[in-house]
Amino acid sequence: MAQITKNTTIGELVNTHPEVAPILMEIGMHCLGCPSAQMETLEEAAMVHAIDADLLVEKINAALNA
Repeated sequence: MAQITKNTTIGELVNTHPEVAPILMEIGMHCLGCPSAQMETLEEAAMVHAIDADLLVEKINAALNA
């Protein structure tokens, strides 16, 4: 399985792995379907939500590999 990176867009992530939506929602990313969010990278979204992007990516990859 390909690893998710900080450069993965939210749109790409949610379209290919909808099971991670709850992870994003629990940290405050509630607008997963918004047009601007679709093109936003995980790193950009993490910055807006004051979240460590590396930890977010690590958590997503751990969930996908579980």
